[in-house]
Amino acid sequence: MITSTLRRVLLVAKHASFQSRCCVASSRVQYSTVYDSNEKTFDKILIANRGEIACRVMKTCKKMGIKTVAVHSDVDASAVHVKMADEAVCVGPAPTNKSYLNMDAIMDAIRKTGSQAVHPGYGFLSENKEFAKRLVSRATRVILCSGGGGKGMRIAWNDDETREGFRLSSQEAASSFGDDRLLIEKFVDNPRHIEIQVLADKHGNALWLNERECSIQRRNQKVVEEAPSTFLDPETRRAMGEQAVQLAKAVHYSSAGTVEFLVDSNKNFYFLEMNTRLQVEHPITECITGLDLVQQMIRVAKGFPLLHKQEDIPINGWAIESRVYAEDPYKSFGLPSIGRLSQYQEPINLPKVRVDSGIQEGSDISIYYDPMISKLVTYGATRAEALQRMEAALDNYVIRGVTHNIPLLREIITHPRFISGDITTNFLPEEYPEGFKGHQLTSEGRRELVSTAAALYVSAQLRSQRFLGNLRVSTTPQEQRQWELCVELEKGSHTVAVSRSGSTFTVEVDGVTVEVSGEWNLASALLPVTINRTPRVLQCLSRDAGGDITLQYLGTQFKVRVLSQLVSTLSAHMPEKVPEDTSSILRSPMPGSVVAVSVKPGDVVAEGQEICVIEAMKMQNSLIAAKAAKVKSVHCKAGETVGEGDLLVQLE
Repeated sequence: MITSTLRRVLLVAKHASFQSRCCVASSRVQYSTVYDSNEKTFDKILIANRGEIACRVMKTCKKMGIKTVAVHSDVDASAVHVKMADEAVCVGPAPTNKSYLNMDAIMDAIRKTGSQAVHPGYGFLSENKEFAKRLVSRATRVILCSGGGGKGMRIAWNDDETREGFRLSSQEAASSFGDDRLLIEKFVDNPRHIEIQVLADKHGNALWLNERECSIQRRNQKVVEEAPSTFLDPETRRAMGEQAVQLAKAVHYSSAGTVEFLVDSNKNFYFLEMNTRLQVEHPITECITGLDLVQQMIRVAKGFPLLHKQEDIPINGWAIESRVYAEDPYKSFGLPSIGRLSQYQEPINLPKVRVDSGIQEGSDISIYYDPMISKLVTYGATRAEALQRMEAALDNYVIRGVTHNIPLLREIITHPRFISGDITTNFLPEEYPEGFKGHQLTSEGRRELVSTAAALYVSAQLRSQRFLGNLRVSTTPQEQRQWELCVELEKGSHTVAVSRSGSTFTVEVDGVTVEVSGEWNLASALLPVTINRTPRVLQCLSRDAGGDITLQYLGTQFKVRVLSQLVSTLSAHMPEKVPEDTSSILRSPMPGSVVAVSVKPGDVVAEGQEICVIEAMKMQNSLIAAKAAKVKSVHCKAGETVGEGDLLVQLE
């Protein structure tokens, strides 16, 4: 049943048509779609967005022979989407309300460039019906979407949480979308989140393009998605698809859209919402159907009928998407990180890997915008094959300069419960009730990591003794082939014996022999090795002369110290640094801007009382007191920008 409220929402959206994204994709991932150069749609489209969504739209536009216009803030002047477009217009300074939410500036850009259609992507003005009205009033085609990516969503269990959630959610919504109106819905505990992709034209035709499983979430934002779902049988899939199409037809919807459902353990499904746009996770649908959904949406927006019938829509293989964010996964499963991508290398050399991104090496991840780096998609004939390729892709993904969530992504896709398909929207809090701690080393994993670190240390020592392939000191005796070392890892110390034969190192650790071989190219971002005949790809993130090495192993970063026996003995006499007492101070857990400060010096606060609110990348975070105490000093004020670790408030 469609409520009157829902009907009004969808009728507003139906005046529009489209959206999507892709930017950098492996040449091995192909669409079966044919791009007909004789089929004329639009000459020029303005994309009222930034980053990877803008790049995704531009990629298909170029294939269709459509010129594109980018809009950008002043800090985005050198962004990838700006370089990719045929034209670019600056619409204001960095803050979203002065640039990407600046309707007057964007309307002016439309007029100046003569754009025939506008694609607002998702977020920003895609949520703003006033913007849609202004476009329609000047006869500009609206290629519209309407989704929030979990922004402004809160769960409230009592009246106090309802009041706080209303305040924070409305502020987030205003910041992200320029609209602070809220919907209140009943919360269904422990379901699956499964959505149906629909595609409809202006001639009464509508299709369902199978489902996407989106149950792996944190803070109501999807983290890992896959298509199809392991849970649905053909009968349930058809029932959900047919109801989704019925809904689209009931409101005369035309474009791509997504009907979202909550599904219980008995395969009963409940309507959640319809997103009148293409979702972030649309690439996995493209992988299993072969359709370029952006192209389909542009055709529909121009008035062409759909080219396919329902029986033409296949499920070919399996696709998985991991959302790669500039976030610290050890803080609430992901608090934003900022910085410059000092080194960036996408794993698109691997087969059946697609990366949709809007950044490149040297790009800045700022506090002003969403922290997504890319969407990493892998495809296989089976789910196991797609998962195996995702493991390899995550291991081969080089991201330096910002903290990222690859450790969490890799742990999810290798978790036995995820592999079995036994998942719900509570997967993360159930499996990591104390928060995410990274990969937990087994005894075998510890030996592998210790042995690789020892081999890397020795390899670096040997390289330092050579110049242009020759020993630096010609009188040096025969090259050393055996070493006694001490390797410190996670507060444990291991005495190891290392011997070398060519590019293979034999390491004795904890009474077990481990063989590690590889090319040992210390200048490469990737460190492919074979450990006891098992191929692995590690990354050496840092290494210094003191033996401190940071390795990324199975997705997680580990700090290792490799010392000679003499140095190890002497280091035992060094004093340990006393950790800071964090109960009396409040530091910013992330870079961002201070939205509000709720206390002043002399105030008495209770444990759990709100101290201040920090906004970063369109998400607001309420920071609370760790104990009951009197406020000694306040080191921030509303409107200020703070960095990660900055002192905000000190308690007595």
